[in-house]
Amino acid sequence: MSYPPDPNNPNNPYNQPPQPPQQPQPGYGYPQQGAPQGAPGYGYPQQPPQQQGYGIPPQQGYGQPGGYPNAGQVQNFYASWGSRVAATLVDGLILGVPVGILYGIGFAIGYEAPVCSTSRYTSVCTGGGISGAGMAIVGVAWLIGVAGLLWLLYQVGTTGQTPGRKMVNIRVVREADGQPIGFGMAFVRYLCKIVDELACCLGFLWPLWDAKKQTLSDKIVGTVVVKSS
Repeated sequence: MSYPPDPNNPNNPYNQPPQPPQQPQPGYGYPQQGAPQGAPGYGYPQQPPQQQGYGIPPQQGYGQPGGYPNAGQVQNFYASWGSRVAATLVDGLILGVPVGILYGIGFAIGYEAPVCSTSRYTSVCTGGGISGAGMAIVGVAWLIGVAGLLWLLYQVGTTGQTPGRKMVNIRVVREADGQPIGFGMAFVRYLCKIVDELACCLGFLWPLWDAKKQTLSDKIVGTVVVKSS
């Protein structure tokens, strides 16, 4: 069963009508057929409580308040393409701005121009590049970028949300059961984005026409992005 449950699936237990409670067979302690009807007394059991059918929550079902959506509402569970793009931009800014600033500082204070000497026929340049201090700052920026990426993947794996996804109220879950995918699968999903980048980034545009609004990497690892509120 995929997440959210398909209301058109005849095997979905939520589509089964409630079964009427079984009537007790006449026996010891029960009135025989034709016995006078009256208030329960000694030797007569109380009326058993009415039971709901298997798999049907009380007063809930597809299309009912507090229950599962009907067929026309299932699409509303999936996050829109625009909200996914917005979440990616927010996460990119959170991670990219401090890394970019450090890279800029490293190149600004650490860059050394080459020293060139020109003769009648040749021109020779020596030195130049980034100094040791600049390389140290660039290295720190690189480490912050890697650590930030791993933290974002950890958030996706454990909660399904990053800061950007929380802002737009969407969540990454397993298609099979709607649970978090775990850090390992989040890392694999990130690597599979290479497939999304093929053919002019066609995979990133796939949610625009896909029934479950999945990218190609979502289909490979079995994930969906759904609305969290």
